[in-house]
Amino acid sequence: MSVTIDRRTALKLGLGTAGSTFLGDLAFAQAKDAVTIGWPSDVPSWDPNQRFTPDAQPIFKLVFDQPLDQNEKLDLIPKLITKWELAADGLSMTVELRDDVTFHNGDKMTAEDFRYTFFERIKAGHKVDTANSWRKVTDIEVTSPTKAVMKFNSPAPTAPQWLAFLGSFMVPKAYMEKVGVEPFREKPVGTGPYKLVEYQLNSRIVLERNDSYWGPKPKLKRITFDIVKDPSARVAAIQSGQVDLTINVPVREVERLKREPTLAAEINPITRVILLQVRNDLGFEDANVRLAAHHAIDKAALSKAFYGGAAVPLSVVATPGTAAYLPDFKFEYSPDMAKAALAKAGFSPEKPAKIKFAATNGHFPSDYDIARAIQQMWQKVGIEAELETIEYAKYFELNRGAKLPEATLYSWDNATGDPEIFTGYLLSPKMPFSAWKGMDVGQKVLDLFEIADYNKRIEGYRALNKIAVEAGATIPLLQSVVTVVRKKTLNYAKYENGWVLASSMDWS
Repeated sequence: MSVTIDRRTALKLGLGTAGSTFLGDLAFAQAKDAVTIGWPSDVPSWDPNQRFTPDAQPIFKLVFDQPLDQNEKLDLIPKLITKWELAADGLSMTVELRDDVTFHNGDKMTAEDFRYTFFERIKAGHKVDTANSWRKVTDIEVTSPTKAVMKFNSPAPTAPQWLAFLGSFMVPKAYMEKVGVEPFREKPVGTGPYKLVEYQLNSRIVLERNDSYWGPKPKLKRITFDIVKDPSARVAAIQSGQVDLTINVPVREVERLKREPTLAAEINPITRVILLQVRNDLGFEDANVRLAAHHAIDKAALSKAFYGGAAVPLSVVATPGTAAYLPDFKFEYSPDMAKAALAKAGFSPEKPAKIKFAATNGHFPSDYDIARAIQQMWQKVGIEAELETIEYAKYFELNRGAKLPEATLYSWDNATGDPEIFTGYLLSPKMPFSAWKGMDVGQKVLDLFEIADYNKRIEGYRALNKIAVEAGATIPLLQSVVTVVRKKTLNYAKYENGWVLASSMDWS
C-alpha cells in the first residue's frame, strides 16, 4: 500500500520543515505498482482529436491508442493498424486493422471506428484539429471489419506519419454517437492500456491499468499526474518525494539534483526546435527588422548559459539527423550585421524598432530566461521588445486567432522528424498553427504539400528551409531538450522525440 502525505496534511500534523526527513522516508516507501508524475500542463480536453497539444500526447497515449506508433528511435511501427500501403501517387492508402481490440466500454474496434475518427467526425463539423491534419481525406472506404482505404484529394505523403502523431487517436463511433461529444469528454473511452478514473481540472489526473488491454500489459497499475505548472514547484515536489518523476525543470536544477543520492537527473536532446515564430506584419513587416532580430541572437551563448551546451544551435527548422537538416548552412550571429539591417529599415540603438514579444514560463526548460536574454541581445542592437508572459494554453488560443505578437518563443514539436511537420506546418499561411501569413514563402510550402515523390519533396524542403530563414520568415534557435528528474529506482524508456510514457515505467 502506498502512503502519501501532501504539504497541507504535513502542516496539519505539525511536521513543517522539521518533518522533511519523515516525509522523505514516506516518499520512498512507494508502492511498486504505482507512480506519481509532476507534469507541467493539463490536457486541453479529454477528446484526443480536439487540440494538437504536444505535452498532452504522452498522457493521451495511455488512455487512447493510435493507428501507428513509433519506437524509441522514431521508426514507424504497427499499433491498431498491422499493415499500411501508401499508393505511389499519394492519393490513397490501404490499411489493415487488428481484430482483437476492444474499447474500455467493451465495444469491439472495427474499421468503422477508423472511418469515424478520421473522416466522419470532420465531415460532421466537429471542432477538432484533425480537420487540419486530415483535410485531404475525401472518403474512407470500409471493405471489411478490419480493412479500409483512405482516399485523398491531393497527394498525402505524410499520411503514415500523421497516423502516429498529434490528434490521431482512435475514438469509438457507437459510444460517441450515443452519448454526444461533450459527455464523451466527461467520460472518455479509448482502447489504451489505462482508463481515466479521476480528473480534477488543472490539478490531478488518475489512471488505472486496463487489465483487458489487447497489447502488452504495463507493469504499473496506477498512474497519477499532478499538474504543476510552476517549474520551481516541480523541483520542490521531486525533491520532497511528493512526485516520483517530473520533466522540464531548469537545467541549473538538473545539475544540482544530480548530486542527490536518491535521484537521477538528465538532459535529453529531442526532435523539437526552440524557435521564434514571427509575423510578416506589424513591427516585423520589414524583412530587414526580422533579419536583424535573427543576427542579434547568440545561440551558442544561450545553449551554454541555459542548457550546459547540450542544446545544438540551429540555423534551420530541423534537428540534426532529420531529412531536411542542412549541416553546412549557418546563419551568422553578428551584432554588426543586425545594426546594418536595422539601419536599412531606419532604426538604430538611438531610434529602436519596437515590437511585442511573448514567451511561456515553465512550458519548456528555461523558456522565460531565454526570452529575457534575447530581449537584452536585441536591445543592444536597436530592437526594443516588450516581453509578455503567456500561459501554454493561451499560446494556442492566440495562434489560432492570428493574434500572436511579432515574435513568440516556442518549442515546436515534431515527433516524426518529417520536414512537412516542421517547416510545412510552421509556415503554411492556411494553417491555424502558423503565425506567418506571407505568401512569398507560404506558396512554396503549399506547392510542396502536393508532391508525392519522397526524394523530390525532401529536396524541396531542404531548399525551402534556407529560403525561409534568409527571408526572415522564421528564426530557429536551438534543438530542444527535455529535462527529466526521477527517483533512481524508477525506470522508463527514453524516446528521441522526448516522450515520457508511464506505460514504459517500472520500479527496480
